[in-house]
Amino acid sequence: MQITINSRSGNSQKFPLTIDIPADATVDQLKQAIYKKASKYYPDRQRLTVNQQVLNEGKTLKEFNIKDGDTISFKDLGPQISWRTVFCIEYFGPIVFHPIFYYFNSQIYGKEFEHSKMQTIAYYMIMAHFIKREIETLFVHRFSHGTMPFKNVFKNSFHYHALSGLNLAYWVYGPWNAAGSLDGKREDWLIWTCAGVFAWAQVSNLYTHIILRNLRPPGTRVRRIPYGYGFNLVSCPNYFFETIVWLSVCILTKSFAAWLFLAVGFTQMYLWAIKKHKSYRKEFKDYPKNRKAMIPFIA
Repeated sequence: MQITINSRSGNSQKFPLTIDIPADATVDQLKQAIYKKASKYYPDRQRLTVNQQVLNEGKTLKEFNIKDGDTISFKDLGPQISWRTVFCIEYFGPIVFHPIFYYFNSQIYGKEFEHSKMQTIAYYMIMAHFIKREIETLFVHRFSHGTMPFKNVFKNSFHYHALSGLNLAYWVYGPWNAAGSLDGKREDWLIWTCAGVFAWAQVSNLYTHIILRNLRPPGTRVRRIPYGYGFNLVSCPNYFFETIVWLSVCILTKSFAAWLFLAVGFTQMYLWAIKKHKSYRKEFKDYPKNRKAMIPFIA
């Protein structure tokens, strides 16, 4: 069948395009056909819609009732970057900033001092968290969308580089929390309780990520209902455990910077959880009705 591709940008010289494609073709095949005629627009840059409905990869054109002679709208999403690369860039910032502030205290704060036990434990907790995130990005996660607009990498990285990197490191490792200071003193029971809760939440978060990974065969965008640890209570237990991770850091450090990062992160994760929860319930008619979005028994 023959399909016309119209650009939503009125000043495009490459469109409209006329594409000849089999009647049983998939959206992926159509994107490849467009790419062959307009090589600037590789598939990840393309957003195709019919009557404002997005044509999702992995589905056939028939599923969207597209027939011979129909017109499809095209939008250029701009230069793209892989989600895996974005995540690696995001988490790399704190991995660099925290050792700088922890080990070069005389250069940054203008004086030598001994770190308190709280500062040392907090340092290893935070470093372990972000190293874990890098390892998960490289070896665990399977992404439903391969790329995102390149310009978004700066916005996404700011959250981690500035809030959990520069800002958090500066305030946690400063001389006001040093050994012998009142602000840096913590009871041993509090330190080790926070460290224990942190470790449990980290392992739990990793386990939920493995469950999600195993739902999607390599190279596919398959979506299934997740079950098991955490998922029997909420749609996004990974976000819930991530919140517990940072709550333990907040209680340990008593740092306003840590609470700020948690507040911003929790708000974003909760919005994502609500969106995913609604998507699950819309896509799967047998989705468990007793699950909450992110916080067990609450929301």
